[in-house]
Amino acid sequence: MILRLLAIALMLGVAVYAAPSVVSAVAEYRVRSGLIEAGVSERNADCMARRMVKRLTITQLRKLETVAGTKQSLGGYIESVRKIGDGEVIAVTATSALLCRAGLANGSQR
Repeated sequence: MILRLLAIALMLGVAVYAAPSVVSAVAEYRVRSGLIEAGVSERNADCMARRMVKRLTITQLRKLETVAGTKQSLGGYIESVRKIGDGEVIAVTATSALLCRAGLANGSQR
């Protein structure tokens, strides 16, 4: 009985430890897909998604889902993000777009 409880506790511990990375990976995939659907190049979408998931909350990332839709330029996408009205979302999106497009963001050369 004690071994069974220890095994369950161990599995729960592993699940709690792994959960944030799984959530982050799913969030990054969804942000990347949304950026590509909005017309951002795959290279920029990869870079921007990594930065945005690290810097924004899940609630803020969900706000970005409202922007997904018709393809537009990167500038047009940022203009659409401004309509969200969250200053941090706007700042993170704009700086991510600028740094990734210029190749200055960590990992943007991958």
